[in-house]
Amino acid sequence: MGLTDIQIYKQNRCQVIYNSRMPKKSSVVIGKLVRRIARLRGGGSALPGLVVEKIDKGFISDCLNRLPLGVAVVSGTNGKTTTTKIVVELLESQGLKVFTNRTGSNFMRGVIAALIESVDLNGRLDADIAVLELDEAHAVKFVQAVAPRYCLLLNVMRDQLDRFGEIDHTARLLADVVDATTGTVVVNREDRRLTALKADSKIIYFGLSAGLIGEFPEDDELLDQNTEKQPSGLPADVILSQIHGDTAEFIIDGRKASAPLSLKGSYNIFNSAAALALVRQILPDAETDSLICGLADIQSAFGRGESFVVNGQSLELFLVKNPSGFQLALNSFGSDGHDVMIAINDNYADGRDMSWLWNVDFSGLRSVQMVSGIRGADMALRLKYDEVPVDNPVEPDLAAAAQKFYGLSDRPKRIFATYTAMLDIRKALKGRSIL
Repeated sequence: MGLTDIQIYKQNRCQVIYNSRMPKKSSVVIGKLVRRIARLRGGGSALPGLVVEKIDKGFISDCLNRLPLGVAVVSGTNGKTTTTKIVVELLESQGLKVFTNRTGSNFMRGVIAALIESVDLNGRLDADIAVLELDEAHAVKFVQAVAPRYCLLLNVMRDQLDRFGEIDHTARLLADVVDATTGTVVVNREDRRLTALKADSKIIYFGLSAGLIGEFPEDDELLDQNTEKQPSGLPADVILSQIHGDTAEFIIDGRKASAPLSLKGSYNIFNSAAALALVRQILPDAETDSLICGLADIQSAFGRGESFVVNGQSLELFLVKNPSGFQLALNSFGSDGHDVMIAINDNYADGRDMSWLWNVDFSGLRSVQMVSGIRGADMALRLKYDEVPVDNPVEPDLAAAAQKFYGLSDRPKRIFATYTAMLDIRKALKGRSIL
């Protein structure tokens, strides 16, 4: 952070704290008490947030409006958790104290619960800036309470149709977030629904080189194979220009910068471009080489290409929840040399409508060893239509399926799972001393 940034930061910090109201101490105490009781009983991490949201409508604004560098919101269909993690770690590498909802609970109550954990008993939050991952619908609720200084919009895809409805409705939700942003809006120039959004705030873009555009299919391309993505032609502050294995090359300020990354998968590397674009707006004096160096060591987020060694075998875990995300995961990580398990649930957190599976091309898989989950039979049928053999009978019970999957062979393993299926698999493996 350059000298100019430090001077502005100190001035902002004094002015913001002087003009802001402290959260109610009673709300903090109640929230922390509920959190402790919930943990003792093995309850969910969002419960304290739910309680405080009911008793103190101003809690979230009282906490966050005191931050000298304000709030940055990260939203969109795919990539929120990973991108938020990258932004946070890059800012921390530049010396900032960052508050974030690290558990990935991206509803309002999840943010409040994270605040309760982070503030002291007087409601003080020791942070310079908040970087928050927010579900598209809850981002709209959030900006009604706290106007973000920055927002980063990643993409708009068909996801949880039972909850969001059609894709254009999701875009309208994000338009409300843009309208509430007081500073800079960072947008994916390769998503035409996002580039159609208008803003009074400053808009800057991140994007792909012409040679990479075809590797990142849009929602419309997955629905209609005759649709072809065209370059937007908009100028971009950060461009992902090449990917060679785990090494990425970016164009920033017209200059090439490359680094080997710990992040896995082309989609996670594109998320890095988005994160770099946002961080450059928050810290305009940060040196590019320093940011690229900080990017190199960042690991994948929970369930987004995580790697483990389990009983001497490698395990890679991939969250899949819509056609685009699943397709990109399959394109980056197929079945070659690995045993593959696919686990599909249709609980509320996954989305009830499983029709999206028919927009994913599974034909690149040589075989799948295990299929499981509430909608395991539907997944097996979908694979049959793409002539992908399933080596074992469908096992709806996820715990039993995970155990059988690990006993199949000594080959490395890959699991593609919807959100609640992923949580159940991790719990099952950990509970039996495998994880």
